[in-house]
Amino acid sequence: MAAAAPRRPGSRAANVGLWTLQVLLAVVYAFSAFGKLSAEAQNVAGFQAMGLGNTGMYIIGSLELAGAIAMFIPRLTGLAATCFVALMLGAVTATLAIGGGVLAAIPATVLVLVA
Repeated sequence: MAAAAPRRPGSRAANVGLWTLQVLLAVVYAFSAFGKLSAEAQNVAGFQAMGLGNTGMYIIGSLELAGAIAMFIPRLTGLAATCFVALMLGAVTATLAIGGGVLAAIPATVLVLVA
């Protein structure tokens, strides 16, 4: 009979913490995707100001929704998080480029959490 592997202290807490963060990030991205895919006026105006138009808005909304779903598929979680890092780097850059200044704090915060 093989002995069970010893559990590290805090590993359960770390696991619960990571799952909680995963769920929260998935909710944030799903909520964000909904606004883009339903073409809310604020999102349409923002994407027009960035020069991405409605097509860019729908593409990014679709990527956010796909990533939010992938966060719940264990084999895809790491890939989704990596893609979200790239997406949020673009969001921070685009927000700063259009003079968003303080508004860049929102995507930057999400970038730190997803990284």
